[in-house]
Amino acid sequence: MLFDQISEDIKAAMKARDKVRLDTLRNIKKVFLEAKAAPGAGDVLEDADAMKIIQKLAKQGREAAATFMQNGRQDLADEDLAQVAVMEEYLPKALSADEIEKIVKEIIAQVGATSMKDMGKVMGMASKQMAGRAEGGVISGIVKKLLA
Repeated sequence: MLFDQISEDIKAAMKARDKVRLDTLRNIKKVFLEAKAAPGAGDVLEDADAMKIIQKLAKQGREAAATFMQNGRQDLADEDLAQVAVMEEYLPKALSADEIEKIVKEIIAQVGATSMKDMGKVMGMASKQMAGRAEGGVISGIVKKLLA
C-alpha cells in the first residue's frame, strides 16, 4: 500500500539526512492520517484515494511556486518545486496532450458524442479513465476542442 511505502521512505530519508524529501513525505503522511481518521473512512486509505491526495498536494505546490515566481521569490519557488518533484515520484507518469486527445477521441466514438451537449458523458468517462495521469482542466479543454 502507498501509505506503508511512504512510511518506509520516511525512514530512508531520515537515514540519508535528506531534509526536503523527509519534510515532503512527513507532510504527505500527515494528510494521509487525516484522511484515514475522517468520519466514514473506517481507518482505511485506499491507494486510489492516496494518489488523489498526492496529486492535490503536488498541484498546490506547483501553484504556490508559480505565485512565488510572480512575486520575485525564486528561492521559495525552488523549495516548493523540490517538494513537488518528490511527490511526483509516487504518481503515475502524466499523459501528453496527444495521448489525452487520442483517449478522448476513443471515448467520443464510444459514447457517440456529437456536440457540447454530450460533454458531461465524455468528461465523466475521461476523468475516470485518466485519473491520476491528467489534470481535469487539460482534459476539459481537449474535450471542448473536439466537440466544438
